[in-house]
Amino acid sequence: MKYARIIEAMAQMMGTDNITAMDIFYNSETMQLINDGVADLHCRSDLYLAEEVIREYHANDGK
Repeated sequence: MKYARIIEAMAQMMGTDNITAMDIFYNSETMQLINDGVADLHCRSDLYLAEEVIREYHANDGK
């Protein structure tokens, strides 16, 4: 459920659909860090993590 909440928050923040947000999330380094349990990122709020993935996306793609 956590990933779904992050993806939904990302879609709302970015003004896009859930499919696009899901693609961005699952291809992010942040998602891999959450999955690997690095720095207890899974304990952070959904909104914080959504913002982090969006920051990473903009930094990597320059959009």
